[in-house]
Amino acid sequence: MSPASSSPASEASDKPQLLHLVFGGELKSLDSTEFRDLSKLDVVGIFPDYASAREAWKSKAQASVDNALMRYFVVHMHRLLDPKHD
Repeated sequence: MSPASSSPASEASDKPQLLHLVFGGELKSLDSTEFRDLSKLDVVGIFPDYASAREAWKSKAQASVDNALMRYFVVHMHRLLDPKHD
């Protein structure tokens, strides 16, 4: 086995890239998904798989638990980029 085949970079490239976006912000009300101020959206980042996106979402959601109007979302970008692939 060559050293290159066991590197983290090559292992990551072996997995399909299923991009996920994590973002959030304060909602106008508890019964909607309309944001109070779009200029204050918190774009957490884009992640290569659902597991890492969920971890980021969970961390941000727990950190904002004191604000009932603050919500974070995971967007399955790979489904938007290639809808027939799912």
